[in-house]
Amino acid sequence: MDADPRAGLAERIAGEITLSDDPGATLRKWRTDFDVSQTALADELDVSSSVVSDYESGRRESPGIALVSRLVNALLDIDERRSGEHIRQYARVLSAGFDSDVVLDLREYPASVELTALYDTVDATEIVSGDRDRITGHTVIDSINAITRLSGDGFYRLYGQSTSRVLGFTNVSRGESPLVALRVANPTPSAVLLHGLTPDDLWEHAPDLAQRDGFSLAVTEMDLEEMLTALREHA
Repeated sequence: MDADPRAGLAERIAGEITLSDDPGATLRKWRTDFDVSQTALADELDVSSSVVSDYESGRRESPGIALVSRLVNALLDIDERRSGEHIRQYARVLSAGFDSDVVLDLREYPASVELTALYDTVDATEIVSGDRDRITGHTVIDSINAITRLSGDGFYRLYGQSTSRVLGFTNVSRGESPLVALRVANPTPSAVLLHGLTPDDLWEHAPDLAQRDGFSLAVTEMDLEEMLTALREHA
C-alpha cells in the first residue's frame, strides 16, 4: 500500500491520462468521478473553462506530462478542501489489499440501512429476496478483474468488516461467473447486485443459487458512475 495515498492516486490518474488512447475522455472520467465541474477545475488552474473543455473534447492536442500533473494535482487539491473523500476511498481499497481497478468502491456504513432503500437509490430490481433486510456496507467489483486476479482469500476480503453488505458486480454478461465464484468462496453476502443487466438478461440458474444460499439478488441498468455516486451518497 502507498504510504501516501494522495501520491499513489496522483500517479494512477496521471498514468491513465498519459497512456490513454483518448486522454481527454480519461481526464473527463476522473473529473466527473471527483464531482468537479469544468468551471471549478478551470478556476483551480487559473484558466478559462473553455481550456478544460477543449482538452476533454480533443479540440486541443493531448496535454503534456507537466500539464497532466497540474490537472491531477488540481483535482486532488479540490478534493482535499472538500474533505478528501476520494483520496480516503483510494486508501481504503488499497488497505484492503486490492487494486482500484478490481474494487471500484468499498465502504462501511456508520449505521445499518434498509436493503430496499439502497435498491431504490440505484434503480435496482430485486429478483430474489434474501434472509436479511438490512446491510452495513457495500463493495463494488469489476467482475472480470476480480475473477481472473483474486484468490479465494481475496474474495473473502471483499467483505470488508462484515458480510452484511451488498456485493455489486460490474462488467457482467449474465451473472453466471460471479455467482459461481461466490459459491466457491464462502461465506455469502447479504445481497448481490449485478450491474448492466435486466431481469431477462439474467442467467437462468441465478435465482436458484441465490435462494439456496439465502442472499438477495438484484439487477440494475443505471449508468455505472451514477450508480457509484448514488451508493456513496446513500452511505
